Amino acid sequence: MSKFTIKQFNETYPDDTTCLEELFQARYGNLECCPECGQGAKFHRIKSRKVYCCQFCGYQPSPTANTIFHKSSTSLKSWFYAIYLYANSKNGVSAKELERQLGVTYKTAWRMAKQIRLLFSQNAGKLEGIVEVDETYIGGKGINRRSGRFEYNDKEIIMGMLERGGDVKAAHILNTGKYTLYGEIEKNVAKTSKLMTDELAAYKNVNNLGYEHEAVSHKDTYVVGNVHTNNIEGFWSQLKRSINGTYHSVSGKYLQQYANEFAYRYNHRKSPVHIFHLLLAKAAQPV
Repeated sequence: MSKFTIKQFNETYPDDTTCLEELFQARYGNLECCPECGQGAKFHRIKSRKVYCCQFCGYQPSPTANTIFHKSSTSLKSWFYAIYLYANSKNGVSAKELERQLGVTYKTAWRMAKQIRLLFSQNAGKLEGIVEVDETYIGGKGINRRSGRFEYNDKEIIMGMLERGGDVKAAHILNTGKYTLYGEIEKNVAKTSKLMTDELAAYKNVNNLGYEHEAVSHKDTYVVGNVHTNNIEGFWSQLKRSINGTYHSVSGKYLQQYANEFAYRYNHRKSPVHIFHLLLAKAAQPV
């Protein structure tokens, strides 16, 4: 991924006016004709508001309308900087960190963080080739102290599907039942793919769906030739370290957004365009 330093950020976006112009160009491009009156017009910035104005009919397009910045009184420079922090962080950014960095209230920082995570959507296409499939548990105490047995009732479940050398997809699921897992696989993995899983019994008959399938028993070993789930396990490791270290706990209500965030970073790890610019292009569009 290309570099975009804080020095470059401050030089490119020194103030709110520059940020608004960037959003206008990203959303509307070089408008040669007014969408309202149809005349060739120049659009001038109205300084008291975050809008531009047609020189003929007075039509006022707003680059922030219906975007993540909609009706926000926080400066656009602060919004851009918050997006920059998310784009450059490997472990995520908490609302408390935004509160400290931006000098805003926690309520404002939490809303900004929630809105920015809307930009981290997962790709719509299906995974192909060799695809590792696994699931992990997030949150909860995990162990029943009286019996010593693991208790998963208070944990949230994320299912992951990772194309070797390609993208990962992560889905917050309610259970690890066969039909739940099969539904996610069929939705996200092409039938020409070869699945690699662990020994979970639910995957035993996944080849009946038309997939080639091999499994490795983690009771005995983690790798048998080309059969392993080490790549998706590595993704889980990064996700869990980040949640535990940065966020400490995540509500099941918002867990999918956090999963999307880390999947997006993983999927764009080799992008020639910096993640900040990718996110900014999406931020300029209605949500």
